[in-house]
Amino acid sequence: MRIHRDVLDPFLRDVKLESRSPDDPVVVLHTPYPWELVGTGNYAAVFAHPDYPDVVVKLYAPGRPGWEQEVDVYRKLGETRSFPVCYQAEPYYLVLKRINGISLFDCLRYGIPIPPQVIEDVEEALEEARSKGLYPHDVHGKNVLMDQGRGYLIDVSDYYKNIPDSKWRDLRRAYYKIYLPFLKDRGWKFPLWVLDGVRKGYRYYKKLSRLFR
Repeated sequence: MRIHRDVLDPFLRDVKLESRSPDDPVVVLHTPYPWELVGTGNYAAVFAHPDYPDVVVKLYAPGRPGWEQEVDVYRKLGETRSFPVCYQAEPYYLVLKRINGISLFDCLRYGIPIPPQVIEDVEEALEEARSKGLYPHDVHGKNVLMDQGRGYLIDVSDYYKNIPDSKWRDLRRAYYKIYLPFLKDRGWKFPLWVLDGVRKGYRYYKKLSRLFR
C-alpha cells in the first residue's frame, strides 16, 4: 500500500525532527496535523496518518545514516509473516506495513502473560532472516511485539551488521529459566524504574564482560 503524494509531500515538507546525539532518540519538533507520532529511535521517527491505518512512515533525521542499508534489508526480507513489509522508499523515508501489538517490554510493565509461542515465532523469524543473508541485530524487548499470542519483529535497520549480538539469546534464556517457571502466570506488573534498572544493569554487565574477556 502506497501513500498518495498529495498526503505524503506536505508531511515531508512540514515535519521537523532532529538528532542531537546518536546515542539518544531523535527529537520531533513538529508533527503536521493530522499525522501522529508513533515512536522514535536514535536515527529516525515513525509517524502514522488516520487515512492510512495499515502503514507507517519511518523518517530519518537529517544527517543520520542507515536509510540505504534498511531499504536493502527490506528488499532481502520480501513478503514475510513476522516482519514489516516496505511498500515505498525514497530518501530518507520508508512506508512500512504497520504491525500492531504490544512489546514484550510493555507486557512486563502491565502484567500481560507472554506465551512460549511468541518466543518460538521470533526464533523462526530470525532464522528466516539469516537464511536470506541477513544478520539479526539489536533484537530486544522493545522491538518484539505480541499480537493475539503470536510474535512479530519491528526495526530491522541493523540487520546488515555482521557483528556478534547476544541480546535476543540472553532474553530467550531469561524467558525459559526465570520468566516461564516463576513469573508468567502471576500477573505481576513491573514498574518502569525496575525495568530500566534491569536494562541498564544488563548493559553494564555486557560492557564488563567485554573488558575481561
